[in-house]
Amino acid sequence: MSHTEKIIEYAESISKPESGLLKRIYRETNLKIMNPIMLSGHLQGKLLSLISSMIRPKYALEIGTYTGYSAICLAQGLSDEGKLITVESNPELEEYCLKNISDSGLGSKIELIIGDAREVIKSIDKPLDLVYIDCDKEIYLEIYELVFDKVVSGGFIIADNVLWHEKIFDENDRNYKGTIAIEAFNRYIHDDSRVDNLLLPFRDGLMIMQKK
Repeated sequence: MSHTEKIIEYAESISKPESGLLKRIYRETNLKIMNPIMLSGHLQGKLLSLISSMIRPKYALEIGTYTGYSAICLAQGLSDEGKLITVESNPELEEYCLKNISDSGLGSKIELIIGDAREVIKSIDKPLDLVYIDCDKEIYLEIYELVFDKVVSGGFIIADNVLWHEKIFDENDRNYKGTIAIEAFNRYIHDDSRVDNLLLPFRDGLMIMQKK
């Protein structure tokens, strides 16, 4: 076991455990769903839940539902009247997502929309306190710009996978479209005077931004 693996194992053992439902979603996603690496998992899920709990958003938006793990974590921190809109582009995941959301007991707080996030964002007319982006890396910057004016001053935007499995450091991956897109996104956020930001080197990298 590597040093990093030992740290993760220790961190998981000391952190509050996943709920039974989240454990089930994690297990079933790995067994039955393609690309389980897209799943948030225990530590990241707990971090998202805690961030949401600190913000207590009334309106939150997630771009990239996958199997619902992160949506459930984000919804745990919503205000009493809060609502999370979560958008998934793959219609084949709809039934499974809806079941997981229903089983969480948070169904009244989570609205799942299957479709193109870019079109969904244009239709949103509520002020967003928190946005979580975890979708096609090539459209990160487009999603960011579309959602920016809908985020309240002081609100937060979080983007996942900004270290892109360390491909941004690999010369063999420099010309890959996803790598180019993530590097461009990271640089854009760094230079964007409208936000304060932190690239948190946690798991595959979280870019945390607060709108000024």
